[in-house]
Amino acid sequence: MSFDEIVRLGQQRGFFFKTAESYPNTPAGFLDYGPQGVGLKNRMVELWRRVVVKRDGMLEIDGSQILPRAVFEASGHLSSFTDPFVKCAKCGSVFRPDKLIEEKTGKGVPEKLGDAEYDQEMERSGVKCLKCGSRLSGTTRFNMMFKVGIGPAQEEAYLRPETCQSIFVDFPLLFKTQRVKLPVGIAQVGRSFRNEIAPRQALIRLRELNQAEVEVFFNPKKADDPRFDASLDKALSFRLPDGTDARMTVGEAREKGVVPHKLAGHYLALIAGFYEDAGIGPDAIRFRVLAEEDRAFYSRAAFDLEAKLSWGWVELVACNYRGDFDLGGHARVSGSNFTVDDDGEKVLPHVFELSLGIDRSMFAVMESSMKGEGERRVMALRPYLSPTQVCVFPLVNKDGLQEGARRVYEDLRESFDAFYDESGGIGRRYARADEAAVPACVTFDYDSLKDGTVTLRDRDTRAQERVSVPELRSRLAELTRSPAIGKRGPGR
Repeated sequence: MSFDEIVRLGQQRGFFFKTAESYPNTPAGFLDYGPQGVGLKNRMVELWRRVVVKRDGMLEIDGSQILPRAVFEASGHLSSFTDPFVKCAKCGSVFRPDKLIEEKTGKGVPEKLGDAEYDQEMERSGVKCLKCGSRLSGTTRFNMMFKVGIGPAQEEAYLRPETCQSIFVDFPLLFKTQRVKLPVGIAQVGRSFRNEIAPRQALIRLRELNQAEVEVFFNPKKADDPRFDASLDKALSFRLPDGTDARMTVGEAREKGVVPHKLAGHYLALIAGFYEDAGIGPDAIRFRVLAEEDRAFYSRAAFDLEAKLSWGWVELVACNYRGDFDLGGHARVSGSNFTVDDDGEKVLPHVFELSLGIDRSMFAVMESSMKGEGERRVMALRPYLSPTQVCVFPLVNKDGLQEGARRVYEDLRESFDAFYDESGGIGRRYARADEAAVPACVTFDYDSLKDGTVTLRDRDTRAQERVSVPELRSRLAELTRSPAIGKRGPGR
């Protein structure tokens, strides 16, 4: 299914829609989630907590969305969290030159090009203004943080552009009060705010976005500790900086220097497993290994987890070896001590990061699950991700069938996210449920009045069977059960 078809379906079935759509000229980059979208987002986060946070024994916090200026001075965001932009001298339209060049040439643009180099690349590749066709030049920089003023004095602060800074500044207190040892992962789910120059593509690029981030703190001398050996046999796909593709185990990637240490390989394997559990097959997941010129200012090694969608590979997770950049910066600016004790050694921990974009991950899971059979469209989400778990229908709206179906619905909704529908023919109701990813439908018919059984229909196979009403709860519970946590990883 194409990008545009997923967007239309998302709007039709209540997954997401444009913020303040009733008002003209509402800025782009803001979307609201409808009931189905809220359900899917909650289930995605629940799965992430289960197979990443709990499986690895991590801590979880919920930090403030507004932080003082000094935090972003220490983090480097005041000076370095910028995007290039170019303004058309004729019509005033604003664009990102890197995106224009990429769309024109089909090739990526290095992260660290200078402004003059962008102008040269636009000239060389024949990039023109998309609205009036004029030549573009005069690239400059734009800091993407939203500035806010606190109190009557309007003390300078910012909406966070990523959730991780709260984790870094809280780390010494968390390490002490939670009585943990290195290595330890600290996780956070929440909103971040980025004043993107030209946001587009629905959930793929937003100005207000949802993130699920993990920062793993570790002693760099122990990054190849044997406790990470359990992940060495996991096979992963890599796109190397020279443009070649390679599939290798984590152990092989460590031996060849593709990953800097076993710890990094372990967490790449952990996050790949999350997406496999979410329904994106291993053949549609790869890690793009970023060359030095493409890495963020804080990164010593970087791997973008990408999913293959209908229009190409899309980044879902930024995986960065951040070294001691963050804790060192906060220690310097705040004057506080960020070293901790690791078996008698004073250590300024290094950090490996998994920064997951929830919104774009939802879109990727939705598209990856779409199936078409003629005019039939099915969003075959894993049942434990489906926002509505069961629909209940009366076969027809007479002879007491509505009342019977209502009783079944009232009983099920105590334990499941259930929906009652009596509008239209039964075939049309099934079709609506299939598009909304509902894994099971229950139909109350004339036989139900006689023997207390109902028809249970499977979304993916369309198989139907008779099930007694008392059995429904156990059958649905089995169908929608989340993956087991399994063995704990190298966290707490």
